Amino acid sequence: MCLGFAGGVLGVLILSHAAYSTIQYRYLLKITDEQFSGPPVNVVLELIAGMVFCTLAALIVPGKFLSILPHSDENRVVTLPANLDFMIFNHRGKAFPLDMDLKFK
Repeated sequence: MCLGFAGGVLGVLILSHAAYSTIQYRYLLKITDEQFSGPPVNVVLELIAGMVFCTLAALIVPGKFLSILPHSDENRVVTLPANLDFMIFNHRGKAFPLDMDLKFK
């Protein structure tokens, strides 16, 4: 995990340097009165390298995936019947009639 975190920090540093280089290049073009046709090749290579480092860090750092099955006990923190703090008995459902034999047209 430490290697992935270091790769992510390195990727962010490379991306921020590429942004700074692009701003500096645009400022240089403004001084020399030239048109901006695109970033230089070294900035594009920095962007690709930064993207690769950040993508690898995003895949390495989170760790193992948990099961998304609803009946899996390995990722269940609180079981629903044991947590009574969120049970609400006083709600707007009381306003509806009790006989549900109403039919919609």
